[in-house]
Amino acid sequence: MRNRTTVMVSIVLAVLVSSIDTTIANTTMPIIVKEIGGNDLYAWAFTSYMVLSTVLAPLAGRLSDLFGRKRIYAAGILLFLFGSVLCGLSQSMLQLILFRAIQGIGAGVMMPFPAIIAGDIYPVEQRGKVQAYFTGMWGLSAILAPLLGTFFVTYLSWRWIFFVNIPVCIVALLALQPYKEVYQPKKAVVDYGGAILFACGISLLLLTTAVEHYSYIYGALGGIFMIAFFLYERKHPAPLVPLNLLRNRPVATMIASSFLSCAALFGTSSFIPLFLQNQGYSLFVSGIALLSTSIGWMAVAIPGGKWVLRFGYKRLLVIGNIILVITAALFYFIHEGTPFWYTFSALTTLGIAYGIIFTITTIGSQQLVEAHQKGISTSLQLFARNIGTAVSVTIMGAILTKSSVFYTGIHGMFVFGLLASLLSFAMPFAIRSASNMKSQKTE
Repeated sequence: MRNRTTVMVSIVLAVLVSSIDTTIANTTMPIIVKEIGGNDLYAWAFTSYMVLSTVLAPLAGRLSDLFGRKRIYAAGILLFLFGSVLCGLSQSMLQLILFRAIQGIGAGVMMPFPAIIAGDIYPVEQRGKVQAYFTGMWGLSAILAPLLGTFFVTYLSWRWIFFVNIPVCIVALLALQPYKEVYQPKKAVVDYGGAILFACGISLLLLTTAVEHYSYIYGALGGIFMIAFFLYERKHPAPLVPLNLLRNRPVATMIASSFLSCAALFGTSSFIPLFLQNQGYSLFVSGIALLSTSIGWMAVAIPGGKWVLRFGYKRLLVIGNIILVITAALFYFIHEGTPFWYTFSALTTLGIAYGIIFTITTIGSQQLVEAHQKGISTSLQLFARNIGTAVSVTIMGAILTKSSVFYTGIHGMFVFGLLASLLSFAMPFAIRSASNMKSQKTE
């Protein structure tokens, strides 16, 4: 029990520090650019972090299946710590971009482990409650990030938005030390070739969302690398992504559902604060609005593990996607002059939808595979969400920026969200039956 408590401290801190870092960097980057220059490279400070953290997440999950959770997770914390120190010492935008890339590698390695380790040490009925803790950290970061950013910039220096990660990472490492790993890694040949092909393919595809010119070339090259990756994996004795995992129909369906649900509406968290600020609300109040998503999320995530045992995966996925469609309909009616309470309520409903979908797909990705595939299965769920989020932010951002009237762009964003949520709603019906899924492995 003591080991379980200490490792929970470690992984909760990891979630908190990575979520705050992402948000606080977004809000203070204009100030950083004014001091160190490099406005033409502005977007790459985000892109380098996003691409590498997204690519590394599934790779880290697979490495944890081969070498154990503790050492890979600790390596991620150390890389994130090292990258944070370098970011705080940056003297130019080029340096900051390179150091944000190192930080992104660390974040990508850390990212899957809260769910993976919780799946190892907690029974099914308690995992929803554990997932709620992680969600709570994202909600807390929505409030802390603008407050810390304002404090550091006003009284200290922007460099402290990175230096503040140092003590948190050290505590996370110390809390991890007493942890006695319950999972016995399955030794196998490391698929370095597959890792390189996968990293190149996904990086090029993600770059299409971040560059203004020649995006089609990046997309085509990314597609070629991904085709080569799948052909290579079919012949490798210990593939990075076991293709039989993708032939597991419930797991594959959950991966697709995670991608589509995030592609539909997860990007709203990037644009709702902008909408509220256009309505005259402060940065802090717009952060409070995002907290409502965490409130709804936690409300359903806590009992989510028990609901899985009672109702099965398919039924809960259908319910979660119905609520997602209802949320999209609520967003559809947002317009100039929409009161704060309406937006707050819509975001709470969004949190309920994602709380159900994410909790169910996380538990399912762990329960419906063998122990030596749990890491990669969980990581692929997270990877699908990250890619879906990147797609959502890119499409919604394009709709908003290409509209001559701000509120017309906002409406166009939510038309897209409504259509995409309807597509996400159709995914759970690919699962043959709820009873069939309930009868599978349930530790």
